[in-house]
Amino acid sequence: MTYPMQCSALRKNGHVVIKGRPCKIVDMSTSKTGKHGHAKVHLVAIDIFTNKKLEDISPSTHNMDVPNVNRMEYTLVNIDDGFLNLMTGDGAEKNDVKVPEGELGEQIEKDFEDGKDLVIAVTSAMGEELALGYKEASK
Repeated sequence: MTYPMQCSALRKNGHVVIKGRPCKIVDMSTSKTGKHGHAKVHLVAIDIFTNKKLEDISPSTHNMDVPNVNRMEYTLVNIDDGFLNLMTGDGAEKNDVKVPEGELGEQIEKDFEDGKDLVIAVTSAMGEELALGYKEASK
């Protein structure tokens, strides 16, 4: 689910695990080496599922976990009891992704009820999945 990467090799817009959560790095700065010899990397990142801001400071020579983040697109077949009924490219069903909360979820439901063919983008990392976007399928 994750792989190690040295702090100094992490980059802005990359991913990192902070406090056990998969995050996208939005800002990072490196302090100068102190009198004990280690430069510190200050990371500011946003949880990719909850949008909460998390921060971490780590010596630049230490390893941090980087989550394997996958993004898949599925065709929306139905919306059932708060879950999206999705179809994979090879025709298999996928029924375990919740309708996203807030404006995105409302917009998906509205467009689906209007009879539009929708393609849902599902991001997964560390055993969690969330629909983070959608578009109308091209005819």
